[in-house]
Amino acid sequence: MIKNDNSFVCVNCGKQVEKLGYTSRNHCPFCLYSLHVDIEPGDRANTCKGILEPIAVENSTKKGYIIVFKCKKCGKIVRNKSAIDDNFEALLEVSKKNANNSK
Repeated sequence: MIKNDNSFVCVNCGKQVEKLGYTSRNHCPFCLYSLHVDIEPGDRANTCKGILEPIAVENSTKKGYIIVFKCKKCGKIVRNKSAIDDNFEALLEVSKKNANNSK
């Protein structure tokens, strides 16, 4: 894993996202969207660069909340641990949306 903790402007909601401070910032803490930029965490080596939409939230006893993303460009499913500053309401909304879609 490569630490690549940079601030950025979210491509989905347009908000300024600050550095996380303890690991590579992977997604927007406000809307939870991300970019398909990593092959290995933090390497920024993926050429896809598609928008990763949060489609589900899983609960891991070891890692806490895991956000499941689907790339809008290539369709790949990727998972990433939620961050300490993630909007909990957004996590709940994604979780509810996924629960409703699986009925």
